[in-house]
Amino acid sequence: MTALLDVACHLPEHQVDVTDVCAAIGADPQVLWTFRRLYGLRSVRRAPGRDHRSLLTAAVQALTGLRGNESRVRYVVLARTLGPATPAGDYPVEDLCTELGLVNAVGFTLSQHACAAGLLAMDLAGRLLTADGDPQALALVLTGEKIVTGVSEIIPESTVMGEGTAACLVGPSGERDRLLGFATRTLGRYAEQVPPRALDPDFVKEHNELLAEVIRQACRRAGVAVDDVALILPHNVNRLSWMWAARQLRIPTERIYLDNIPVTGHCFGADPFINHVHARAAGRLRPGDLYLMTSVGLGATFSAAVLRH
Repeated sequence: MTALLDVACHLPEHQVDVTDVCAAIGADPQVLWTFRRLYGLRSVRRAPGRDHRSLLTAAVQALTGLRGNESRVRYVVLARTLGPATPAGDYPVEDLCTELGLVNAVGFTLSQHACAAGLLAMDLAGRLLTADGDPQALALVLTGEKIVTGVSEIIPESTVMGEGTAACLVGPSGERDRLLGFATRTLGRYAEQVPPRALDPDFVKEHNELLAEVIRQACRRAGVAVDDVALILPHNVNRLSWMWAARQLRIPTERIYLDNIPVTGHCFGADPFINHVHARAAGRLRPGDLYLMTSVGLGATFSAAVLRH
């Protein structure tokens, strides 16, 4: 059974106030008011002068479970929210494998699920390892992005973007953090739903209902009920949307880990993994707890995964 053997993250030290982000892109003052007062966004972490590879490397270096096991890594999966952003002829995943000493790994990029790509990569990594049949083999999943253009600074009517990254070491089996159920759904009618275009009103209207249904589907596949889940580790778009989602799920908001929203913003596909690290450190995940990781990618893909800590 697929298991998360180790999860780590990297948050750049440089904090940028949401006010400054909005000012830099000339956002309407009403946008700033909405972000701060309604959505609970205060600041994001950015890494000026650093490239994407250095941010990913920092997350990998925080994985204690990788040290001494580099030769066991068979796959390195870079789960991208944004499209390729490197010059032709550059091979960032292969270069990263070389830098980290992952001499036996096959590296590739996974895309098309936007900010939900990280959860897909986690499930895919487990499937690949199981198919290979080597109980000692490992996979490394990488998430998080570098903001490369002005249009990726914010998602209109939704959130402000940060540059935090995460790394996840996946095994075909394990004692804890076992994947029990995974569900994903893509609605192609929202395929053009990308910044800087305003969010489709139908997408805004359907978002929480569809997210709740995918969460329920993941729970059914895991053989549990939503009420059995001790904690939800979400994508950090904004607090208001998760208050509405909690109503759809009929659970208290306190069962959704929202602590990072004010201070990290939305770190693309890395959010659930960053929240995993911080929830563990805060004692919010206890041995045996069921928890659920979930994310929505514009385009639009809804994904959820149930695991047992």
